[in-house]
Amino acid sequence: MKKILGIALAAAMTLSLAACGGNNNTPSGGSASSNPPANNSSAGTSTPDPAPGGELITVGVINNDPNESGYRTANDAAMRATFTEDNGYKATFYNNNDAAQQIATAQQMIQDEVDFLLLSPASTTGWDTVLQDAQAAGTQIILFDRMLEADESMYAAAVVSDMPAEGKTAVDWLAAQGLSEYNIIHIQGHMGSDAQLGRTGALDEKVAAEASWNYVTQQTADWDEATARTITQSVIDSGKPFNVIYAENNGMARGAVAALDAAGITHGKDGDVIVMGFDSDKWAMEAVLEGSWNYMGLCNPMQAETVDGIIKDLMAGKAPAQKKIFTPEQGFDAATITAEDVATYGT
Repeated sequence: MKKILGIALAAAMTLSLAACGGNNNTPSGGSASSNPPANNSSAGTSTPDPAPGGELITVGVINNDPNESGYRTANDAAMRATFTEDNGYKATFYNNNDAAQQIATAQQMIQDEVDFLLLSPASTTGWDTVLQDAQAAGTQIILFDRMLEADESMYAAAVVSDMPAEGKTAVDWLAAQGLSEYNIIHIQGHMGSDAQLGRTGALDEKVAAEASWNYVTQQTADWDEATARTITQSVIDSGKPFNVIYAENNGMARGAVAALDAAGITHGKDGDVIVMGFDSDKWAMEAVLEGSWNYMGLCNPMQAETVDGIIKDLMAGKAPAQKKIFTPEQGFDAATITAEDVATYGT
């Protein structure tokens, strides 16, 4: 397969690759599983002519823990539903939120000579050796969900969320609420991840620029709901005034809301505290719809079908139309969200 793949990719290199841009087609594929496999698994036997010579395309898929969030569960399930024998693949899956473990597994997959390595990196840094070794071995890397710090020449394509744009959209929405003072409980995700950096960056810039914007606390809960509840409870116990909870995923927002409810503090559309979350969970969108939350920034987990299309194009000697493809996303406000939005975008 590597020889065939090399010929196809050499042909692809004669085509020009566009740099950054949006994607007009909404990626879709797969459905969320209530209990997807949490670690390694593989697939493999026959398939209807998946590649030249009828061979299966070998892929290694490195993702984060599907138990991290509803978003991650949906993302992982879509990848597993797409990269199957019936669709022409022999796939090995690995899920871990630890970047060092991801990197070690990526090195092993390269040694195993997978044709494609699909990465959702837990950290944006530390991947230089993996990228170099993959290039030397002829393994093509496609990023999904999250970016890493690397020259574009080191990966074939990226199908990702625009995390800085997610953060800016959310902060712009918050600024439009016109509060006289913003006293913010900022609950961060896994430090150093693309999602954390993007969602934190815009808020940090605003707090630094505006005297009326203040952090009551800024701590990581590492995507964990219970930790977010503890952080919020600590602020409540301290007696410090706050009127905004900016949580970098929906699970952490839910943990923070549980602390508010236990303390009898009102929140949402008609409450004393603005609640903001991110991702695509249907239950979180329903919380926005009913007005108990104020805002949810959509992070679209359905990227597998787009990645599949890129691989099939590369195998046919066609370069991707875009080097970086951003999944369609937007923010949802309690004042304007509809039941149709929940049905369409919730996972």
